[in-house]
Amino acid sequence: MTHPAPPLMSVAALQTFLAQRFPQIGQQGEGALLVEAVGPMTCRMRLKIGDQHLRPGGTVSGPTMFLLADVALYVAILAQIGPVELAVTTSFNINFLRRPAPRDLIAECRLLKLGRKLAVGDVALMSEGESAMVAHATGTYALP
Repeated sequence: MTHPAPPLMSVAALQTFLAQRFPQIGQQGEGALLVEAVGPMTCRMRLKIGDQHLRPGGTVSGPTMFLLADVALYVAILAQIGPVELAVTTSFNINFLRRPAPRDLIAECRLLKLGRKLAVGDVALMSEGESAMVAHATGTYALP
């Protein structure tokens, strides 16, 4: 049995990369996407929820959840292969399971396959402080 290699990029390196290459998502405070942990073929991220992420009824919007899931998969890939900014989403599917609370969202991502040309992963999204998933996503990235 082979074990996945340790990540090539640290939490700090990934956060710096996002801030430099994607300033629209690498901000601080409300709306910030934060890398909290990386491991072999995994990452954990947080989205600091603000009013701009809420839809009528006081729940986190679907596009907001999609954003976090997509970025979490991207970060999990970069953690393993290094700062390859031209990795791109080729397919993505998200299932909304329950109404998320209007507080920070947590993404737990794991890579299912990391090949030379494609990476496939899944992402579980939870409201902070809850263990039940609010959404589940799967996605594929093309690697340059």
